Amino acid sequence: MKHDTSTSTQHASQPNVTLADFQRLIREMYFDKDVARGVDGTFMWLMEEVGELAAALRNGSHEDRLGEFADVLAWLTTIANVAGVDLSEAVTRKYGSGCPGCGQFVCTCADAEKP
Repeated sequence: MKHDTSTSTQHASQPNVTLADFQRLIREMYFDKDVARGVDGTFMWLMEEVGELAAALRNGSHEDRLGEFADVLAWLTTIANVAGVDLSEAVTRKYGSGCPGCGQFVCTCADAEKP
């Protein structure tokens, strides 16, 4: 997914977008193309964007990172749409009561554990 980071400051004054709003927006913009591509093809695009995010984290500017984080989130959201997963529901079920490992809102899992 290509992005135009030159306009990011113009959007700063707009209200925050909820996860549900973002999922709906991505669905409205891309759903037919996404379904035609399928989960496997979409997953490959997500992996490409994760690689671009890794590069931006190592050597990119803040603007590069903003764009790449948005792209990764958009492609993850695309896969959720194709798979019929409501991201707000998924996040609430998994993290709404605290850390899945220890159950606390400030994780107390051992550092060696994956919370």
